[in-house]
Amino acid sequence: MTTGASTSSYPARPRRSRLGTFLPLGIAAWLVLEIWLLTLVAGTVGGITVFLLLVAGFVLGSVVIKRAGRRAFRNLTESLQARSAGSEESGTQARGESGNGLTMLAGLLLMLPGLISDVAGLLLLLPPVQKTVRSSTERTIDRKLRQTPYGSFGDAFQQARIHRPDGKIVQGEVIRDDTQGGNDASPEPRPPLTR
Repeated sequence: MTTGASTSSYPARPRRSRLGTFLPLGIAAWLVLEIWLLTLVAGTVGGITVFLLLVAGFVLGSVVIKRAGRRAFRNLTESLQARSAGSEESGTQARGESGNGLTMLAGLLLMLPGLISDVAGLLLLLPPVQKTVRSSTERTIDRKLRQTPYGSFGDAFQQARIHRPDGKIVQGEVIRDDTQGGNDASPEPRPPLTR
C-alpha cells in the first residue's frame, strides 16, 4: 500500500562544514575590500603609483619565494648528508629552521594583487608573527587530531591504509629475507599467483 509520500533514491546530502560555508563568503568579501581599497588609493595618489606598488609587491614576493625555496633545498640537502653520515646534529638544526612554509606563504601573499594581501605578506615575514602563527596552527592541528578516533596523525594514516573507503581488501604475500638470521638455505620456489 502506498501512502503517497515520495521517497528519494538519492542519499541525504552531507552537511557542509562551517569552513565550507563561510570560506567562499570570506573570499568574496576580501576581493571586494581589495578592489575598493585599490580604487580609493588610486584616487588619492594616482593610478601609476598603485600600479608600481602592485609590481613591486609581485617582484618582492617572487624574491621571497625564491629565497625560501633555496633555504628549504639547502636544509633538505644538509639533513640528507647528515643522515648518510650518521649524524643527528644537522637534522635538529634543519628542524629548528622550519619557517620556510610561512615565508613562502608570505611571498605568495605579496605576489597577489592587492594592498591588504601585501600588508599581510609583509607582516608574515616578521619572525614574531611567524612564531605566533606557527604555534597557533600547531595547537589547532593538535586539538583537531585529538578529536579524531585515531589519536595521532600517524595512527590516522595507518588506519586509512588498512580500511579502504570502498571496502576492498588487497590480498598479498609477505616475503622476508631470512639471510640475516643465519639461515643460508635457499627458499623454495613459490607457485605462480592465479586469479
